[in-house]
Formats: sequence, C-alpha cells, structure tokens
Amino acid sequence: MRTGFFLPIAFSIAAAVASAQAPATAAPVTPAGQGAKPAKAPEAGPTPAEGYTYQSEGRRDPFTNLLGTGNETRSGVKRSEGAAGLTVGEISVRGVLESRGALIAMIEGPDKKAYVVHTGDKFLDGTIRSITPQGLVIVQEVNDPLSLVKQREIHKLLRSLESAKE
Repeated sequence: MRTGFFLPIAFSIAAAVASAQAPATAAPVTPAGQGAKPAKAPEAGPTPAEGYTYQSEGRRDPFTNLLGTGNETRSGVKRSEGAAGLTVGEISVRGVLESRGALIAMIEGPDKKAYVVHTGDKFLDGTIRSITPQGLVIVQEVNDPLSLVKQREIHKLLRSLESAKE
C-alpha cells in the first residue's frame, strides 16, 4: 500500500526535475548553405548594470529624501547682512512710514533688530512687491520640489495675530 501511494509522487518529482533541466527553447534550424550563424543561448540570470545613473526626465527622483522639503532656507546659502539675510517667515512688520512721498516699512528680525525696507528690497527667499498702510506684500519663492507653484504672494500685516496676543 505504501509503494502504491509514493510511486506516483516520485514520478511527478522526477518529471519536474527533468523538465527543469531541459533547455527551454531550441535554436532554430537553418539550412547549412544559407550562411546563418547559430543563435547564442540566453545567459542565466540578469547581468548587473555597469555605472547606472538615474535620468529623471522631469519626474521626481525616487531616491531623494522627502523629509525636510518646504519653506526652510537652502542649506549652503550664505546669509548676507541686514534685511537681505532674513527669510519671509522670520520677519514681522513693526511700522509703516511715509518718506518723500513713498511708503517705507520697519521690520523686526529674529535677532530683535529693526530694519528699514523699501519696495523692491530682497529677502533671502522673496522680494517686497509693495508696501501698503496695512503692511507688506511680498512675493516669496517656493522651495518645494513637489509643488507646481514656484512663487506665492505673502501679506505681512502691521497688526498680525501673533502681535495681538502679546
């Protein structure tokens, strides 16, 4: 009884091993007078790529780290002195004045120093588009590789919510 049960299993295992060892495809047979070269047998397994480089072609590189992207300043950028070394998120508007027929603004940086800025002055990540009696209108450069918008308009008001809490 045991031999009758194990005999078909042994035959199926032997057939599977024999089919795995047999060549998968045979080379096409061509007449000898045609001058055809015999086809090369395919190599077993994938071959490693030599010096592979990723070409994004406008897509996001899947191997870059997505953490830490957004509004933070670019690393390696040397900050200049004065208001040009500040980011839009670091400043707060402390006053708007009229001087020689034009509006100027007084801003405060994170170091608690006051700076006087005019229309067209540049920050580390933006430019002042206009100064209104209510505050500043700033065009900020967006540093987010996933965003389709590369610039946004920021309104820094003279009486903002964070200063009202103080």
